[in-house]
Amino acid sequence: MSAIIGMTTSTFNYFAFGSNLWSKRILMESPTAVRKGIGYLEDYKVDFFHYAARWKGAPATIIEAPGQRVWGAIWEINSSNLPDLDRQEGVHNQVYKALSLPIIDSKGDTLECRVYQLVKNPPVPDFEEAHRPFERQPSKTYMKIILAGAKESGLPEEYIGFLKTIKHNGHSGDPRFEMDLTIED
Repeated sequence: MSAIIGMTTSTFNYFAFGSNLWSKRILMESPTAVRKGIGYLEDYKVDFFHYAARWKGAPATIIEAPGQRVWGAIWEINSSNLPDLDRQEGVHNQVYKALSLPIIDSKGDTLECRVYQLVKNPPVPDFEEAHRPFERQPSKTYMKIILAGAKESGLPEEYIGFLKTIKHNGHSGDPRFEMDLTIED
């Protein structure tokens, strides 16, 4: 039986499955973030959709997918950084919307975490990963950041292997990160 652990008034739990898996990325906008561990979102799948100029490719989102899991990092962040995180995710521009979803941590406990989902989410995929449509391809830089964060966070090797299969568009993204990425292609 899982315990439900809620948020305190001065901090909130955040579940990162995209670029904010990597500590260098999340600390840029949320300097109070402390990684508390890893966890997964049940009955969802990570996907990518729409071109984002900053990343030069499609950003990550979550879509409902019975029987699947999205693994990610659980961060505890001071509530004073909530507006910064929302701004980073483009909530004010209706790029992402904030959700509160149950995340299962490595101890089997359920935590309510803030999670971001694209406002315009893609349809359920009907393609093989090798044939991922261009509008659903992240940039090479974005995928390197996700992989760096997945490894740094200690996500399961099987899930990291899955992330490595995601077809990217070959483009470089935000140049602030290029020099720090040493993850293999």
